[in-house]
Amino acid sequence: MRSLLRSQAIRAMAGRLSWGLGDQAVSSITNFAVGLYVARSLGTFAFGMFSLAWVSYGVVLNLSRGLTTDPLMVRFSGVSTESWRAATARATGTALTAGVAAGMISVAAGLIVGDTTGGAFVALGVVIPTLLLQDAWRFTFFAAGHGKKAFLNDVVWGIALIPALFIAHHTSDTVVAFILAWGLSGAVAAAFGCLQSGVRPDPRGTVVWLKAHLDLGARYLVENVSNSGSSQLRMYGLGAIAGLTSVGAVRGAELLLGPFFALLMGLSLVTVAESARVLQRAPHRFRKFCAVLGAGQAAAALLWGLALLLVPHDAGRFVLGDVWDPASKLILPVTIGIAAAGFNTGAAAGLRALGAAKRSLRAQLINSAGYVGFGLIGAFLAGASGSAWGVALAITSGSAVWWFQLHIAHKEALNEHQTSEKEEMRTS
Repeated sequence: MRSLLRSQAIRAMAGRLSWGLGDQAVSSITNFAVGLYVARSLGTFAFGMFSLAWVSYGVVLNLSRGLTTDPLMVRFSGVSTESWRAATARATGTALTAGVAAGMISVAAGLIVGDTTGGAFVALGVVIPTLLLQDAWRFTFFAAGHGKKAFLNDVVWGIALIPALFIAHHTSDTVVAFILAWGLSGAVAAAFGCLQSGVRPDPRGTVVWLKAHLDLGARYLVENVSNSGSSQLRMYGLGAIAGLTSVGAVRGAELLLGPFFALLMGLSLVTVAESARVLQRAPHRFRKFCAVLGAGQAAAALLWGLALLLVPHDAGRFVLGDVWDPASKLILPVTIGIAAAGFNTGAAAGLRALGAAKRSLRAQLINSAGYVGFGLIGAFLAGASGSAWGVALAITSGSAVWWFQLHIAHKEALNEHQTSEKEEMRTS
């Protein structure tokens, strides 16, 4: 009987992980398609401009996740439907509020900067609110164990993106036009999420949500923003030191790893919830589960990077156009860095499942400092290539920090559990 239950639990977990991978595959394809078009059509310099807006969006997205869906994934995975609906209304409302605030800042910054770069940030500010809402729906669905709904939501976005890109191509064919096409098609998926869930986002519950989850949200906010913010600072610094062409080259190499990012991000949608379930049911297997998650993602990244190194030159130029030449020289260091990051996500998921926000924050801050520092030192010494190798060194060496923090946090959790069991036995 015990083996039967275990096999059923494994099959259920595999099903949830499969929906996570499928959902992120669709999401990544939409982002990948926009990135490829900009790279092929507008060249390395314009792609560098697009990348600056993209990494800025990443900062806002991670800010929103830290305040809304990260606490929701920890505290409302597998709860009753009533609890999930109430939490979802407030969490998505908070995401929408964060999007409006960030959008206003982005528009103001774009108007101050002016020119084409400023226009890109104005366009980004217009679409950020609904993009954050759409992302929040995905996490709420996975918290409820409804990965299929998240998958369908991203499919709707992908379908809406096709006519949006067609219109953008035939009306303007600029960075601004394609940011709007990408964002407004995401708004269609955000509206569809409301229909799927039967829940209306409640921005009025923002203050209540933030107060109730301040202990986790504040730390996850700093952790997430330090992660994406370090990427933003590195890209801005690289642009200042070596120019926008170098930014485009680095982003082009990262874009080539897009299929692996689909794996990495797809698993991240469900790893926290699955780690929490393993911790509850089999705490002695918890660290092994996290290690298998991390090692699997690292192996996938290395295999994909090896495949990219074997791509013929003509095929690469067909995919990325002029961006291929500088980007192809960075495949090896970018692959090493992303493989190390994939390995670290196993530890990060474990720390979040444990609710050890303080320890995960400490690990993230140390790694972010190394990411920016080594990335900019490398840029100063050898441009885009030096920056890529510097980042690979920082992420690889930072693995020890992540796994040490998980080891200590898990040990503390087991000790607390044993202490509570002894107290219960005494009182009984």
